[in-house]
Amino acid sequence: MNDCICIPLNKTAGDPARRIPVHGCPVHDKKDAINSNHYKSHPSGVECITITEHMGFCLGNAIKYIWLADLKNGVEDLKKAAWYINREIEKRKRGGVNER
Repeated sequence: MNDCICIPLNKTAGDPARRIPVHGCPVHDKKDAINSNHYKSHPSGVECITITEHMGFCLGNAIKYIWLADLKNGVEDLKKAAWYINREIEKRKRGGVNER
């Protein structure tokens, strides 16, 4: 575990469950067919799901497509993000989520 470069979330730095995964970590960065490298290649080293798992479905998907726009499908991904944002706006207008 000494080679891990992931970001600890608490004082127990040796606890892998309490870390933010960092792309390039020699301990935790394994080839993953589901979470391809474009989800992990942000310059911050933070994995997309680390952020989006704390959001609702539509907002999480919007962030995912914004995240991918420069790495994968450009304008197509931005249009998908806009679609999810518009869907979230309509949901909030109908009272599905309290506006802040």
